Amino acid sequence: MRSFFIKIAAILMTFVVLFSTMSFSISEHYCGEHLVDSALFSKAESCGMASDNYRKQTPNKDCSFQKDNCCDDIIKQIEGQNELKTNISNLTFEQQLFVASFVYSYINLFEGLETNVVPFKDYSHPLLVCNLQITYQVFII
Repeated sequence: MRSFFIKIAAILMTFVVLFSTMSFSISEHYCGEHLVDSALFSKAESCGMASDNYRKQTPNKDCSFQKDNCCDDIIKQIEGQNELKTNISNLTFEQQLFVASFVYSYINLFEGLETNVVPFKDYSHPLLVCNLQITYQVFII
């Protein structure tokens, strides 16, 4: 049973290391204030209004009017950590004190007693006047 829990803990720790070091990007396409599409690891699909045909320009050179695009593409990049090994010399005194006290209490948690202590071994059992199960005819089946 203990080896089963150790295997589960090892698998969970591998997933923690995997997801903490993995980098990925989320791409979102907004048309106005509405989210049209979002994609993980790829570019989000456009709604079709972001093309150059949507932008209209007047033919007159004196008055140039250009209609703004209502669409926005937002790309969020989430970077994973590059360095997994932390240096213990960078810890402050309070952090080192916490680590030392945690390790000390965790190690002492699993220490057993040298002898098995039975607190009631010096006491005698109560005297039975009669067998109550037979008197009241209550039998355990």
